[in-house]
Formats: sequence, structure tokens, C-alpha cells
Amino acid sequence: MIFRCLVVMLSIYALADAAPTRAQDALVTHKSLAPKIALDLAQAALADCQQRGYQVAVAVVDRAGVVQVVLRDRYAGPHTSATASGKARTAATFRNSTSNLFAVSQPGMMQAGIRNLPGAVIIGGGLIIESGGLLVGAVGVSGAPGGDGDEACAKAGIEAVQGRLDF
Repeated sequence: MIFRCLVVMLSIYALADAAPTRAQDALVTHKSLAPKIALDLAQAALADCQQRGYQVAVAVVDRAGVVQVVLRDRYAGPHTSATASGKARTAATFRNSTSNLFAVSQPGMMQAGIRNLPGAVIIGGGLIIESGGLLVGAVGVSGAPGGDGDEACAKAGIEAVQGRLDF
């Protein structure tokens, strides 16, 4: 019995040695937005909305949907911060704009169920942020008189920092 256990243990060690582990096989690396770029993006989106006459909140999240920055204009409604954060988180986790998600989740469509997921905010105004073709975060805007206005401001924020993201 002891001999059999020893043979099994030696077999396991032999298999472990046969597949060498290297750091690149064991670790995953990814790019992440620096706080300064996240803040600059949010400020640019807020400024664009202000020029359009919109009182909004802007949220920027990392690639996992964790909030990095939230800015709320002084007259934006009390719900706008949570809605902007929800749009950004939804865009990041679905890796798609919330306006695209809105379009593919209409009642009767195959993806209609995503509208009922807890925390998903499926209305226009959430965009992904990419660097070199990789997702690094997302931005959400809430408070303009419609998702198109929110999305236009979010796009302006991304465009303001895109040159620093492309490297």
C-alpha cells in the first residue's frame, strides 16, 4: 500500500515537471487607466455637456467596472451619478456601448433579458475606452435630454484623451 502511494506521488511529480510553468503562463498583465487620465476624460466630457447646456454627471470606470472618477455638475439631478456609474460599468462589463446594448435588447429580441440583470443600465450614454485595441475602461454620462446627448459628451471626453491612450 505504501509502495503504491509512493508510485502515485512520483507520477504526479513527474507530470508536474513535464509541464514547466513560466511567468507568462501563470500571470496575466493588462493596461489600466491612470487616475489623471480618468479625471481628464471626465472633466472633458463634463465640459462638453456644459457647452451644450446639459447638467450631467460623468463616471469613469476601469476595465472591470470599478469606479475611478465621478463628477456631477451642481444642477444635475440626484440620480445622475448612480446612472452614469451604471452606464460605465455596463459598457465595461459587456464590452460594448450602452446604445448598442439598447438596440439589441428590445422586447422580443434574443438579448432582451439583459435589461433585467441587476445593476445593468441599458440606455445610451456609456462607451468603452480602448488603448491599442484593448479595453482599459469605460465612461458613462447621465443628465442630457436623451441617451444620444449623453453619448456625444462621453465621446468628446474620450477624444480629449485618446492621443495619450494610443501608444
